[in-house]
Amino acid sequence: MAVRMSLDEKIEKAEAVVAAAKKKYDDALDELEKLVAKRKELDDKKVLQAYHSGQKTADEIIAFINSEDEEEKPKRPVKRTYKER
Repeated sequence: MAVRMSLDEKIEKAEAVVAAAKKKYDDALDELEKLVAKRKELDDKKVLQAYHSGQKTADEIIAFINSEDEEEKPKRPVKRTYKER
């Protein structure tokens, strides 16, 4: 004979499943954050090594980086006058 679960038992089981999934998600998120931080640390080291081995000044490098940022910004649409429409 099959045993039927009460509604409360089903809720408890579902809560346990959700809690396990949340823990797995949280653990994966922590690992991702650690890996991203490690990649940033390695990128920082590469940039610093390139700076020390290169011929550019810090101001030139900063200007270059800032100019790249400006190119990535979306341009404002040109407002047209009534006659141009």
